[in-house]
Amino acid sequence: MKTGAGKSSGRTWPACVVLCIVSLLFVSCTSPQPQRTLYSLRGTTMGTIYSVKVVAPAGRTIEPDTLQSQIDALLTEINQVMSTYIADSELSRLNRAAPGAWHPVSRELMLVLAAAQEMSEKSNGAFDVTVGPLVNLWGFGPEKRPDALPDSQAILTRKSMVGFSNLLLKRDSLQVMKRTAGMYCDLSAIAKGYGVDCVAEYLESKDIWDYMVEIGGEVRVRGNNAAAIPWRIGISSPRADQVVQKVISPGSAGVATSGDYRNYYEKEGVRYSHTIDPHTGRPITHNLASVSVVHASCMMADAYATALDVLGPEKGLELAEQESLAVFMLVKSDSGFSEISTAAFAAYVQK
Repeated sequence: MKTGAGKSSGRTWPACVVLCIVSLLFVSCTSPQPQRTLYSLRGTTMGTIYSVKVVAPAGRTIEPDTLQSQIDALLTEINQVMSTYIADSELSRLNRAAPGAWHPVSRELMLVLAAAQEMSEKSNGAFDVTVGPLVNLWGFGPEKRPDALPDSQAILTRKSMVGFSNLLLKRDSLQVMKRTAGMYCDLSAIAKGYGVDCVAEYLESKDIWDYMVEIGGEVRVRGNNAAAIPWRIGISSPRADQVVQKVISPGSAGVATSGDYRNYYEKEGVRYSHTIDPHTGRPITHNLASVSVVHASCMMADAYATALDVLGPEKGLELAEQESLAVFMLVKSDSGFSEISTAAFAAYVQK
């Protein structure tokens, strides 16, 4: 699964979170109508950049500085719950908690953990937030990157700490139990999408209905851009020049992309992806370069993208069709990259 989750000094999530996501190029009309005002906000969160674009209709003024400070405060609160890089975050405290006992958690953390468990069940464990010990072992988490590759015994030891079925949730009473010693949850494959949803819902609570919210490549849009045209998003190619591979108009939905071609390291000529397969305990080795998912919830799009990335093109496409997902895959081949998409994805493609 994807790696990372927040750093304790200044930046709360590592830069590698950005690099494991296919860059999304935001495409809009170049001739905005004068009666609609575009406000663009940018900041840092989760070790990456966030971008918020909102459009005010004629006759309405938005105070961008006030809006940005409120968004910053909201994202800071989310980090304080979800980060593994902040020592006193709620998730870090849960990771240190003793196994075999019930521990109270916030409604926000329970919501994300419950969504993660749902995704684990749908993907037969390809998505698993308890994969943290393996992520750390391979050097993609808070632990220092190892000088030597993990041996089979080290992998087996860490695998014994992993397994979503050993993370028990009492949703009504907001309690969590870890049944396995050493269990360590890493929410980096779902928390950015959750953050996008939270910002989008906050904007709607302020009666802002034309917006685009993006955190490190995960995005959610609603309404129209400044030219009164639905937002368009370009999914970039894994090629070095990052040309736009496909332009889509997601309507009112979230879009998330996962890929293994930016965040990796090499040892003795072998490339090791940041995406760890919980079943093998090792980085993925298949030829799926990137997968993009369109979903009403950016949190679920984020989680699905990771699950499909772990599964690979064949099993991933099978799950996508089973769940009627709008999915676009780029698969490495001898001649470059081939495109695979589900039937549901066709509705979003710009001709």
